[in-house]
Amino acid sequence: MTGSTPTERTNPEEPDKAIVVAVQRSSHSETEVQDAMDEMEQLALTAGVQVLDRLRYRLRRSSAAILIGTGQAEELAARVAACGAQVVLFDEDLSPVQGRNLESSLGVRVVDRTQVILDIFAQHAQTSEGRLQIELAQLEYARPRLRMLWSAFERQKGGIGLRGPGEQQLELDRRRIERRIDALRDQLERVQKRRAELRRGRTRHGWAQICLVGYTNAGKSTLLNALTSARIQTDDKLFATLDPTTRRVQLAPHREALLTDTVGFIRKLPHRLVDAFKSTLEEVAEADLLLHVINAAHPQVDAQIEAVHATLHDLDAFHKPRIAVLNKTDQPAGRMRSGELSTRLGRAVAVSAHTGEGLDALRNEILDVLKDRREQVSLRIPLREGRLLALLHQEGHIQSIRYTETHALVQGLLPAWQLSRIDPFRDTDPDTFFEPAKDPTEPSSPL
Repeated sequence: MTGSTPTERTNPEEPDKAIVVAVQRSSHSETEVQDAMDEMEQLALTAGVQVLDRLRYRLRRSSAAILIGTGQAEELAARVAACGAQVVLFDEDLSPVQGRNLESSLGVRVVDRTQVILDIFAQHAQTSEGRLQIELAQLEYARPRLRMLWSAFERQKGGIGLRGPGEQQLELDRRRIERRIDALRDQLERVQKRRAELRRGRTRHGWAQICLVGYTNAGKSTLLNALTSARIQTDDKLFATLDPTTRRVQLAPHREALLTDTVGFIRKLPHRLVDAFKSTLEEVAEADLLLHVINAAHPQVDAQIEAVHATLHDLDAFHKPRIAVLNKTDQPAGRMRSGELSTRLGRAVAVSAHTGEGLDALRNEILDVLKDRREQVSLRIPLREGRLLALLHQEGHIQSIRYTETHALVQGLLPAWQLSRIDPFRDTDPDTFFEPAKDPTEPSSPL
C-alpha cells in the first residue's frame, strides 16, 4: 500500500460521502455487529453524512498500527476508490497512530466513533454551557493527535512558503491547547457551582428532583412533554437533546416535582464526554428519583439497558431510587416485551409517551416512591393559619409544638411536596424557640 493525500470535498455545501466500518471480534455475535453498524449509520446521518456503504471486518486481534489487517486495509482502500468516498467512519476508538496510518493507506479522512459523537454534540449544543463542554471535550480529544493533524496539513498545503510547522509550532500549539483547556475548566467549575446553588435552592423549597435518563432516542423528551405539557422539540435522531431542560410536573393535587431531561446515553460513551458534561450530569447524581426511559420496542433493548446501567455506575448514581419506564408500548414489539421487562426490572411502568397511555400509572408510581421523602422543619405559624396546622397534623409528623399568644412554634417532619406552602413560616432561628425551659429552682450562673 502506498500513502496518498486525503481527498477534500469540491463543494463544502455538499454532505460528506462516507463508508461505515465495523469490526467483529470473536466475542461479538452477528446480531450485535449488525446493530452496531445500524447505530453507527444513524450517528453518521445525524452528523449530516451520506453513507455510501457499510463494511465489517472480522478480527482475531487488533493491529496496533492500523487496527485491521493489511489485506483488509487494501480491500477497504479499493472500495473507497470505487465508490468515491471522502471519509471512512470507524465504529471504534482509534489511537492517534492508527488514525494517521489509516489515512495514509486509504487516502481519505478517517474518523472514529468518538469524533463522530463529538461532531454531533457540537452541532446540537445550544447554550453557552453546552458549547463550553463540547469545546473542552474536543480539545481533550485533539491534544494527543496534534502531530497527525499537522501531518495532514503538510500533505494538503505543502509547498513553497507553506511548509509544515515543525516541532516548534507543534509545541506552541500544544501550549495553546493546554491554556485553553485550563480556561474552559475554570469556566465550567463556575457553572458547576452555579448549578449546585440552584439545586440547593430547589431543595430549600422542598422540590423533589426527578431526572429522566436513558439511551439516546428512547423518548425522554417526548415523555417530558407528555408529563409537563412542555413543548420541547423532539426529533427521531440520536442526541436530539443535549442541554438539560427542567419543568414542573403535577403528580397529584398540591403535589408537584421538578422533572429534568438529560443528555441521552449510548454504548461506548466517550469518557471525555462524561468528564466534560460533569456539571450537567450532576443533575443525575443529585436527583431524588431517576426515571429510566427504555425503548421497549428496540430489538437490542437489553444492550441499551446495560449501557445505561454502566453509565449510571460511572456517575455513582446506580444506587438512586429508579423507575423503569417502558416506553413505546403503542408499538407491537414494545407491548410484547413490556411484560417480561417489568418482571425482570422490578419497579417498572409500561407507557406510551406518544399516546399518553400509562402516564397516570407512572405518576402514581412516582408518588409511591417519594411518599416517604420528608424534611425536618422548624416553623413559626400564626394561629389564624388553622388549615395549615391541620395539614401538619394530617400529613406530617409533629415532634414538638409550643404556643404563644399569636403563634404556634412547631418542629417536625413534613412531606417534601408541602414545603413550598409553609416556606413563608420557616423559623430562621429555631434554637431561640426550642431550647429547654429553665428550671426556676436552679441557681443562676455567675456573671
